[in-house]
Amino acid sequence: MVLGMAPAPYELRFDSGRSCLDLVATNHPVERLDSMARLRAWLVGAGLVPPDASLPGAGPSWLAEFTALRGHIAELVLGEIESRPADAALERVNALAAPAPPAPCAVRAADGTLARALREAPECAALVACVARDAVDLLTDPVARALLRQCEGDNCPIVYLDTSRGHRRRWCSSEVCGNRERVARHRRRAALSRP
Repeated sequence: MVLGMAPAPYELRFDSGRSCLDLVATNHPVERLDSMARLRAWLVGAGLVPPDASLPGAGPSWLAEFTALRGHIAELVLGEIESRPADAALERVNALAAPAPPAPCAVRAADGTLARALREAPECAALVACVARDAVDLLTDPVARALLRQCEGDNCPIVYLDTSRGHRRRWCSSEVCGNRERVARHRRRAALSRP
């Protein structure tokens, strides 16, 4: 990615610090979960399934489930940041967190090392539950909840976990929103210095 450029619509980002927040970021600046291939890439990138996992039955209903969860989590997280209760979203996230997540197991890879696998092909509800549980864990942990920040970039709604030293992180990504801000600041200074 060229510095200062927005990520390509297909580019998935995993820089928010939590899988639930990474899911929320998939609709900015455009919808990125618009196909099963992209949802599969997100599931792999978020560490929910190994790259070669079988996902039988995966299709449009899976996309609908994950985008619905994304909306509930976004409403809930923004409600927490703004000290505005989002009880309907809370109720829905709690319900989606109820199913058991996929059972992991360790298997020997071709090179002899241990690799993560799933005992059986996961169902959509189990994968949705993983992300919903991550949201529940995040929002019920006072230390983690205190680290929630909304990006200070122009028109950027992304929320992230500020784990930087001193907790002074200002942008969802220094390479995207941070660079945009530095370029804008440079242009303002250059414009002011012109006669």
